[in-house]
Amino acid sequence: MEIEFRVFDQHEFRVGEDEDGTFDGVACQYGKKDSYGTTFHPGVFRRGIDKGAYAYLWMHSPYTPIGTFRADEQSNLLHIGGRYDDTVDGRDKRNMARSGSARELSVGFIRTDLPEWKKLAEMGDEDRADVLENIRSARLVEVSQITARMAAVPGSKLKVVRSALGALYSEAGEPTLAERLAEYDREHGRDSAVAHEVEQERQMQERARRAALLKLTTVGGA
Repeated sequence: MEIEFRVFDQHEFRVGEDEDGTFDGVACQYGKKDSYGTTFHPGVFRRGIDKGAYAYLWMHSPYTPIGTFRADEQSNLLHIGGRYDDTVDGRDKRNMARSGSARELSVGFIRTDLPEWKKLAEMGDEDRADVLENIRSARLVEVSQITARMAAVPGSKLKVVRSALGALYSEAGEPTLAERLAEYDREHGRDSAVAHEVEQERQMQERARRAALLKLTTVGGA
């Protein structure tokens, strides 16, 4: 199972003015296509929300909890309400939310509506796109506070975070669903959007790796 992240273009996030550290906001909107081209449908978390408290994280890091929250699925959105921890991290992130430097929410979830990947791979383009682009059932994992404008580039929301934390949420060396589908399409001579996306991601990571290597070499040779 792969954890995915989404940020929605909205500003419904409120931090209490009192010193009790409370907050509430919209973690997920239904019926609106996001920058990944996916749409959450009403009832998506109907069976995927725990009644207890969730950890409220900073930038999706399991090592930086900054509070707790409870989730409530409504007709057109997923609402959360919680409280910041009375810790250095909790107080700092509360202040950042109030100042506006970090007042966006991002939801982490695992899809539970996908068929076994080989069945998905064998679908026609339209049927596969319908399954991948419409999220009808998912399990909530966490909600994070993130820095402002992390979602500024369409189609690139949280890719840096996803790349950095991917190993924490998936089995080491295990290919992602997109990578499995891309490999299947290549083996069957199929020119698909998934294959293009995976190749673009690979090229982006390779450019980043080369840039980091060049920087390291330059510093080392100075």
